[in-house]
Amino acid sequence: MTRGLKRSDAQARLEGTVIAAHGRHYLVTPEDGAAMLQCFPRGKRSEVAVGDRVIYEQSSADQGVIVEIGERRNLLYRSDQFKSKLFAANLDQLLIVLATEPHFSEDLLGRALIAAEAHGLESLIVLNKIDVGTALPLARERLAPYRELGYTVIELSAKMAPGDVHPQLDARLKNRSTILLGQSGMGKSTLVNLLVPDADAATREISSALNSGRHTTTFTRLYELPGGGALIDSPGFQEFGLHHLSEGQLERAFADFRPYLGHCRFYNCHHLQEPGCAVLEAVEAGKIRPERHALYAQLVHEASQIVR
Repeated sequence: MTRGLKRSDAQARLEGTVIAAHGRHYLVTPEDGAAMLQCFPRGKRSEVAVGDRVIYEQSSADQGVIVEIGERRNLLYRSDQFKSKLFAANLDQLLIVLATEPHFSEDLLGRALIAAEAHGLESLIVLNKIDVGTALPLARERLAPYRELGYTVIELSAKMAPGDVHPQLDARLKNRSTILLGQSGMGKSTLVNLLVPDADAATREISSALNSGRHTTTFTRLYELPGGGALIDSPGFQEFGLHHLSEGQLERAFADFRPYLGHCRFYNCHHLQEPGCAVLEAVEAGKIRPERHALYAQLVHEASQIVR
């Protein structure tokens, strides 16, 4: 369990923010503005995430040991019955990057949006590569139901029309902590390089500091935005398990389910096959897409799996 940070009287204990993570290697920027340090968690188990405020003990000029994690507003992660993968902590917003091509996974999109809802984050969908005109109509068609649910979809072409990126995104990112998620090939790196001056140089510096000079290609890192706020870039992924969410958390995280919750015949309705289920009736009436209910059923199934 995390706790509120308490300033220690011990000279060796200092406060900072985790700005990058790779395995058990973490980069921490000290509160006093000193140079970043490579830090390691105390003990074998690590629960540190990018965005965490931590207390660390400095062990050398450029290294330290994390001894305490500060209280979190939230923690975004994915999990299955075997393991979990932390994304970041203390977030305001999730920005998921899709593209007209390659074909984006609607399953991953749905899961990311559910995770954001469950953790109290706003969601922003960016459809990149709209210059690929032949693929644009289908991408828009696939995203139309999410617009109808109230999610904001921003269309841009980071590579072909870079001048449109700042006008469309700066105000939405300012003074907020935003995590950037997306499959490989969606154009995340191009977007980061446009939003963060010298992002490539910063990445090389972070990579070197994380891994003692060895090149690190995939790690989560936090960039300060020029206009205020932070952008956290996470490596591309192909799956997004939500095994850690309870059935109650799942049903409330589906925005289209909420008007019908509490109106089922049975108070403990699972919304799967029970008679008198208001959610299932809404599916039959065309008020909830069958694909959304299928995702819910799949997530409930996954959450019920227990390793024996």
